[in-house]
Amino acid sequence: MEELYAQNVKIVYYFLYKRCQNPQLAEDLTQETFLQAFQSMDRFDGSCKISVWLCQIARHLLYRHLEKHKHEIPMEPESESDPKSRMSSQPLAEDTTWKQTVTHIELIDVLKEMQKLPANMREVMYLRITGELSFKEIGQILGRSENWARVNFYRGKELLLKGRMKHESHKTDKL
Repeated sequence: MEELYAQNVKIVYYFLYKRCQNPQLAEDLTQETFLQAFQSMDRFDGSCKISVWLCQIARHLLYRHLEKHKHEIPMEPESESDPKSRMSSQPLAEDTTWKQTVTHIELIDVLKEMQKLPANMREVMYLRITGELSFKEIGQILGRSENWARVNFYRGKELLLKGRMKHESHKTDKL
């Protein structure tokens, strides 16, 4: 078990970190992933690489965490530097916070639109966008082919773009 952990801990951590961009959350979920994996090792059937199986567990834990905490707004940790240095860097910090907020709002809008997609398509989109996984990896995780993952991603992207264009045209019609 220690060998399994040592060989895969970095893979699982980076898989989670790429999705949540929060080192502490990624670390916590990595530990939970291995705990669940060790408890359910008898269910691993060997149909995929062990790292893929662990990432599937990690993905489910992350989705569960995000669903549970979806109404919480992440807070930026305060800098512990002296007040003078905070004062001089304040405009830059405010600018960065504003950009992060706008990006976060746009991401929320896209994720809301993704909820309207069929389940398989939505899953492929999440894995590709938030996980930055290859289509081959997505196919392995979902038990499908690489081509199936490509087609579903392309179709999902097209549906999202069509929905966004409709939304934009309704905005301009109202003006």
